[in-house]
Amino acid sequence: MSHSSYARMWAAAHGALQDLLLDEFPPEAPRPQRDRLQVFQGLAAFYLKYLQIFRSLEAVYDQLVHPQKRRAVRHVLDGVMGRLLELRNQMVELEFSEFHYFDDVLLDLKMTPEDLEIPIPRYFVREKMQVLKDRERMLAHILAKGGLIEQEPALSVQTMCVEEAVRVLQVCERARQGRLRAQFMKEIRQAERDGLGKSRTPSTLSPDRAATRIQKVWRGYSQRKKTNRERIEEMIFLGMLPAEPSGPSAAQLRARQVETGRRLVQEQNEAEYQRALLNIKQSVRAVEGPDMRETLQEQIRQWFIECRDATGKFPDFPDAEDGGSASIFAEKTPEQVAAELAAKEEEKEKKRKSKGKKEKKGGKDKKKDKKGRSKGKKGKEEPEKEEETGWTMPPSSFLPTVMEGAKIYRDVWQSRDESQNFLQRFDAQLVREEKRLEVEEEVRVQVDELMRQELRSLKLVVDRDKGKKKKKAKKGSKKKKKKSKKSSKKKKKKERDLTADRSIESLYEELILEGFLIRPMNVKISDYTGEYSYLGSTLRQADVEPMPSLSDVRQLIALWGILPLGSQSVHEKAPVVKAMLLAGPAGVGKKMLVHAVCTETGANLFNLSPGNLTGKYPGRTGLQYLLHMVFKVARQLQPSVIWIGDAEKTFYKKVPKTEKEMEPKRLKKDLPKALKTLKPEDRVLVLGTSRRPFDAELKPFCKVYRKIVLIPRPDYASRLVLWRELLRGGGAEPGPGLDLSSLAKITDGYTQGHILQAVRSVLRPRRLTQLAAKPLSASEFVPPLARLDPVFREEEEAFKMWYSKTPLGKRKARAAKTMEEEEAERGKRKGKDNTGRGPKKSKDDKGKTKKKKTTTKKKK
Repeated sequence: MSHSSYARMWAAAHGALQDLLLDEFPPEAPRPQRDRLQVFQGLAAFYLKYLQIFRSLEAVYDQLVHPQKRRAVRHVLDGVMGRLLELRNQMVELEFSEFHYFDDVLLDLKMTPEDLEIPIPRYFVREKMQVLKDRERMLAHILAKGGLIEQEPALSVQTMCVEEAVRVLQVCERARQGRLRAQFMKEIRQAERDGLGKSRTPSTLSPDRAATRIQKVWRGYSQRKKTNRERIEEMIFLGMLPAEPSGPSAAQLRARQVETGRRLVQEQNEAEYQRALLNIKQSVRAVEGPDMRETLQEQIRQWFIECRDATGKFPDFPDAEDGGSASIFAEKTPEQVAAELAAKEEEKEKKRKSKGKKEKKGGKDKKKDKKGRSKGKKGKEEPEKEEETGWTMPPSSFLPTVMEGAKIYRDVWQSRDESQNFLQRFDAQLVREEKRLEVEEEVRVQVDELMRQELRSLKLVVDRDKGKKKKKAKKGSKKKKKKSKKSSKKKKKKERDLTADRSIESLYEELILEGFLIRPMNVKISDYTGEYSYLGSTLRQADVEPMPSLSDVRQLIALWGILPLGSQSVHEKAPVVKAMLLAGPAGVGKKMLVHAVCTETGANLFNLSPGNLTGKYPGRTGLQYLLHMVFKVARQLQPSVIWIGDAEKTFYKKVPKTEKEMEPKRLKKDLPKALKTLKPEDRVLVLGTSRRPFDAELKPFCKVYRKIVLIPRPDYASRLVLWRELLRGGGAEPGPGLDLSSLAKITDGYTQGHILQAVRSVLRPRRLTQLAAKPLSASEFVPPLARLDPVFREEEEAFKMWYSKTPLGKRKARAAKTMEEEEAERGKRKGKDNTGRGPKKSKDDKGKTKKKKTTTKKKK
C-alpha cells in the first residue's frame, strides 16, 4: 500500500472516532438506565467500534513513514487501547463475569467473530528489538559462563523400568527379523519373475489390439483422476472440504517486501528527525533566544511597576514549583493582573463589613430558636428530590487523551497539504514551533532567577522595613519545609533496600544462575488456536451459563495481560491487574499462554513456582531476600512476568505428606506483601497457573489473584480446528480421506495436550515419508488416544463449583437472586392489577371488622 492509502485509512479511523466521541458526550446528560441488557448492549457497541478503530490505527502506525504523523497516531492509539480496557472492565462489573458474548451486537454492526480478535500492536517488540537482542546475548553468555545445560535437552533423558526396557528391545529385535524376512522374500520373488520371463511365450495379439488395450487402460485411469479432482474442487467450492493451503502468491510476497521496505524507511526518517530536533533547537536558541530574554524581562519589570502602582508595594515573585513567571502571564496581561489585585482588596473590605452584619443576624436567629419560632426555617428547607437510581457511565481516564489526539489531527494534519512531500520526511516548520516553546521555557527559567535577584534589590532599596518582615516569615516557612523534608526522609528509611550494595547486572546474573530467570519460548498468542462460541448468548438466554471458548480465553489474555504490559501510558491509567490466575485441567495451554505474554511484550520471565524454590534460599530471611531481588530486577527491567506454576500449592489447605519436604507454602505470607510494593507505573504481572485450585484456601488465594481466568477443555469447533492445524504443523496435510469431523467428535473431553500427543505419536518421520502412497486415516489416531485419560465431567463440574465460590462468582449469584426477587414482585403486582383486588386481609383485620359489626347491631 502507498502513503496515500494509509493516509485515507487514518482519516477514516478519525472520522469513525469523531462519531463515537459524539455518542460518548451527547448534548444532553443521559438519564440513569435500569435495564441491564440495554446497558450491556450499549457498552458492547462502544467496545466493538473502538476495537475496529484500534485495528485500523495499529495498521496505520505500523506502516506510516512520516515521523511526526506516527507520534500523532501513537497518542490516539494508546488512548483507544486504554478505553477498550475500561469498557471491558465495566462489562465485568455489570455482568459479574469475565466472559461476554456479542452475537446480537455483531449482527447489528454487520461484523464477524473474527472482528472480535484483539490485534497485538507490533511496536511492543519492534521498538525495543535491540534491547531484546542484547538481553538474549547476555543470557546466553551467563549460561555459558556458568556451565548450565538448557532445560529442554535435559527433559529428553528419561529413566525407564525393566519392563519398558524389555519391551523396547523386543520391538527392535522384531523389526530386525522383519527386515531380514522381507529381504529374503524379495529375493525369492525376483527369482520367480526371472523364471516366468524365460518360460513365457510371446504374445499373439496384433499391434492394433494391443494399442487399443493400452489406450483403454490409460483413458480409464486419466478419467478417474480427472473426475476425482473435479469432485474435490466442487466440495472445496461448497465449503464441504477445507481449501488446500497453497504457498503465498506473488502479490502477497510483493506486499511483504513492501512492508519490510517501509519499515526500513521508517528507521531512516526517524534517525533524520532526531538529528533535526537537536539542530533546529540549537538554531532557535542562537537566533531567537536573546530576543525572548529581553521581551520576558521587559514584561516582568512592567508587572513589578504596575503591581506597585496598584497596591503600593512590590509583589512576591512566584516560586519555580508554582510555575515562576509563567503563572503570572498565563492567559493574562500585566494590566489584568493588577486589576485582579485591586478587585481582591475590594472584596476583602466588603467581607469585613458583611461579617459584622451576619453576627448581629445570627444572634437574632438564635433567640428565635430558643423561643421555638423555627418553623420558617424548616419551611424553607424543602426536601431534596430523590436521585434517579440506575446505571450511569463512570468517568474515563483515557477519553481526554483520545479527544486531545483527535483535536491534534483536526488542527494540524486533516487539512495539511502533503502532496509535495513524496518521501514523507519530517515537517521543519512544526519542529521549529515545538522547539520554540521548549527554548522559551528554558529562557524563562534563567530570566526568573535574574528577576528574583532584581526584585530583592528593589525591595531592599524601596521597601526595607516590609522586606525584613517578609524575610523573617520566609525563614519560618523554610524551617517548616526542612522539617517536612526530614520527616519524608524518615518515612523513606523504613523501606529497606536489602540489595543496596549490589548492581542490577549482578542481581540479574545471580537469578539466571539460580534458575529463577528463564528464557521464554517463542510462542505467539495467535498460536493458541480455538474457535468462537456461537451458542454463548443462546445458552445465557436459556439461563444456562456456558463454558467459555478458547477464543474468549485468547481475547482475555490479550486484554488483561499483553496490552497493559506493552504500553507504559496504558498501564498507568488502566484498571489495575497486579496478579492473574489461569485455572484449568492439565493440557489446556496455561503454560503456553504465560510464554505467549512474554513473547508478545518482550518481557522477562521469572519462575517462582514451589518446585523451583525447593532447597534454594532457605529460611524466612532467605525468602525475603529472594523476593526483594526478583521484584527489584523485575521493576528495573520491565516489562516483566513472574510465573508461579502450581499456584494452589502456596495456599494448600493441607500439605500432602509427599510434598512436606518441598515446603510449598513458603510464599504464602510474603507474596501479598511483595505485591503491595508494586505501583501503577510498574509493568510487572504475577501470573499463576493451577490445575487443582480447589485444593487451596479460597480466601487468601483470591486475595492475591484478583483476576481469575477459567480455561475449559476445547469444544467441538475448537477441536476440529486443532486437529487441522496440528496435522499441518506436523507436516501432514489432511486430505479428503481423513475424517476430521469424526476425530473431533471422539476426542470430546480431551485437551489440546492430548491431541498434540496423539498427532506426534502417529506422525513419525517414517510415517511422513509414506504419506504419498498411504494417506492418513482416522483409525490410526485411536490407539494413542485410548492410552490417555480425558477430562471427565466430574472434574469440569468441580472447576465450575470452585469458580462459583470466588468473589466474582458470589457476586453473580447474589445478582441472580435479586433479579429473581424483582421478577417475583413484578409478577405479584401484575396479578393484583389484573384481578382488581387489594391484598388479602389478615385475621386481625377480619376480627376488627366483625367487632365493628357487632357494635353497630347493639346501637340499633
